[in-house]
Amino acid sequence: MRRSARNRMAIAAIALICAAASVSPAARPIRGLSIDILTALRWDVFGRRQDPAASPAVVVAMDEESLRTAPFNDAPMLTWTGEIGRVLSATLEGGAKVAGFDMVIPKSIEQSEIPFGEGTLGEKVRGFDRDFLRALAGASANGKVVLGEVLGGNQPVRPSPGQRVAVRQQQNIRPLNVHIDSDDILRRMPLSFAVNDTRVPTMAVELASRALGAAPEFDERGRLTLAGYQVPGRVPNTMTLNFEGGGDDIPTFTFADLRACAVKNDKDYFRRWFAGKVVIFGTVLDIEDRRFTSKRFATGIEGARVPRCTTESTPVVASFKKSMIAGVYIHATAVNNLIMRNGVIEPGPIPRLLIATLVAALAAAAAWRFRPVIAFAAWTGMMMLGVAVATIAFNHALALPVVEPFLASLAALSATIGFRFVVADKDRRLLQKSFALYLAPHVINRMLSSSKLPELGGETRNVTVFFSDIEGFSLIAEKMSPDGLMELMNEYLSAMTDVIESHGGYVDKYIGDSVVAVFGAPADDPDHAANAARAALDCCKQLAELNASSPLFQGYKLAQRIGINSGEALVGNFGSRRRFNYSVMSDAVNLASRLEGANKFYGTTVIASETTVALAGETFAWRELDAIRVKGRTQALKIYQLLALEAGLTPAQRTLIANYANGLAHWRAREFERAAECFGRSADIDRPAALFAARARELALNPPGPDWDPIRTLQEK
Repeated sequence: MRRSARNRMAIAAIALICAAASVSPAARPIRGLSIDILTALRWDVFGRRQDPAASPAVVVAMDEESLRTAPFNDAPMLTWTGEIGRVLSATLEGGAKVAGFDMVIPKSIEQSEIPFGEGTLGEKVRGFDRDFLRALAGASANGKVVLGEVLGGNQPVRPSPGQRVAVRQQQNIRPLNVHIDSDDILRRMPLSFAVNDTRVPTMAVELASRALGAAPEFDERGRLTLAGYQVPGRVPNTMTLNFEGGGDDIPTFTFADLRACAVKNDKDYFRRWFAGKVVIFGTVLDIEDRRFTSKRFATGIEGARVPRCTTESTPVVASFKKSMIAGVYIHATAVNNLIMRNGVIEPGPIPRLLIATLVAALAAAAAWRFRPVIAFAAWTGMMMLGVAVATIAFNHALALPVVEPFLASLAALSATIGFRFVVADKDRRLLQKSFALYLAPHVINRMLSSSKLPELGGETRNVTVFFSDIEGFSLIAEKMSPDGLMELMNEYLSAMTDVIESHGGYVDKYIGDSVVAVFGAPADDPDHAANAARAALDCCKQLAELNASSPLFQGYKLAQRIGINSGEALVGNFGSRRRFNYSVMSDAVNLASRLEGANKFYGTTVIASETTVALAGETFAWRELDAIRVKGRTQALKIYQLLALEAGLTPAQRTLIANYANGLAHWRAREFERAAECFGRSADIDRPAALFAARARELALNPPGPDWDPIRTLQEK
């Protein structure tokens, strides 16, 4: 089998295996995360999609405000029944289609056997629930109330016997049980339960059915059709909930406020807000009956309420988001989904596998075709595009998989890169490793991509040359053994090379303790001057760290001098026909060497030419040192000291630069006394200022002739 065919088969196998693993049963615990992510993204991108007032379901909340408002404060829920009946009747009289209870009151205070006086408490309050039971009976006669129960083994939690009789037993009682995924997140709502061999709709289905005036129809697999709407559901006998985002998607009424409104008989308020609605009574408390749902990343601050009817209670508004929501909103969302026909549609196993395979194949192809960094960037762009498409689709209730393609493609990307590294690119890597110590990486890559050997020749480019040297190296070398000197220099040169290459520079050669590097070749770099300046600052920082921490540097505190110059240079392969090096050649290299040597005279560390300063820009803090002529050149040039990044310049450094600039201006204007004064302000702490102060004082005492030239000629290299 040819190597290319083998590689293609390997890439295809990687994509298929990764895709299959992402949709396997082992990945089931994270599969629902796609819906959670899409719910949050849809909320962030599209915001509120409809006016909450258009919600078919509304919530009457027994909330923190109700618990703190008279007459309910400090009173157990068993004693609320009469007022619950009052509010229930008011909402139904206001035009509500049906009311449901996402709460179970399993006992009646009338059943209490606690001794009270000569009898029991139950005997003393006989008839306490009469108004509540009458309200339930009247509503159940018209099919407008549904009580909840919680199924569980042989002991379900049911309403009290009096309530069950009032609502005609199971005719108006429905299960409140919910479906929890394997990761403890609620994303789906059961549609029915088998009770005594009879299929019983859940609370949400019953409420939606009565609101629509259509009986629910179940097939043998538990799939529900309601008023012509076939409810989608990947898990049998469930509906995937389509939660809106935020904290006010379901209109919520505080029970205490509605009770006060019913007491004052404000029928207009109830007609305005409850006509045609499905009303669900439930608790909305800080800790009770709260669940993680697929809305957990898109919740809002609870406490947003509709306009109030009275001002007899004080609203309790939450100040932060909670990732859990009250259970009553789960049933309200299910009712809305059924009535508005927008339950979430989830693709089956085969479509999910095909989508994951396609994305994994694209990721594997990118990893095979491009370098790892570019492949990762392409994969990131592909993921962002895929998530955007999935978010738009979810805005239409279609939940395309997000997690499975992400995992499959990431695994395929990593596996393909690994395959290339271990198998396919072994020969290429061997060649790169063999020549990396002698040629520039860019030259090696160009040779490999063209399948041609290097040839003599070069080209002219605008580059920045970096020249560094160790101060007093000869004295240091005299004190050390050859082996110790070799170890010291190897560590020093390795550290400096790492810094230079990290900024895109290419080390041309080592000349003893000197480093000659070039920025802008062999790879193009429009910011070569700025990168060279950054490398110089980082080299100084790195050397300081070596002096402080490296055992080899103890007792030999090294200092370096760096010269930087920009200009046109000939770069390419220079040498004989049988042996040559990739190097740089021009006057710009020589000038960088002279600038490195100029540090000796001024007592500085980094000196750059005015050309480099102009190219590097204002990101750096430069100080103009002088105008000089270096040995071997007749043309004068201005030289600058690199102090730091402009953003990191200290106030003291700014003052030093200002004093020096003023002194230099007076110097060039032949105002030597004023120049000496300006330079003298920093002479104690600044070597260049001290040199100029001495020169200015000397000329102030012995003024030069009219042909005096403010340009200094340096005779040393």
